[in-house]
Amino acid sequence: MSPIGQLAAVTLDAPDPKALAEFYSAVTGWESLFASEDFAYIGTPDGSSRIGFQRTESLKKPSWPGDDKQMHLDFSVSDLEEAVERLTALGATKPEHQPGGEKWVVLIDPAGHPFCVTTMA
Repeated sequence: MSPIGQLAAVTLDAPDPKALAEFYSAVTGWESLFASEDFAYIGTPDGSSRIGFQRTESLKKPSWPGDDKQMHLDFSVSDLEEAVERLTALGATKPEHQPGGEKWVVLIDPAGHPFCVTTMA
């Protein structure tokens, strides 16, 4: 069966889309593709992968751990300890609950979304 469509972007709600786009741009090295007061997009140079950010004034931050999180992003890194250090310097926080052991670390981005870094590809 042929596909109906192609994933264009994953979009996260944020109280400040530009600031969260800058955070994830630093995480991924992706460039800013578009930014306004209400929306921002970063992506690969060829535009094949994108993350969007849209303004939401009343963002209800998911809890960690908890059942109210709806999705999270995973990033592959070469050095887990170094990645966590760099990401927390950018504004991520490391919650106490860490189920990944030596395999992955859960972090919380500046807008409150959980995301993971892992050395597993």
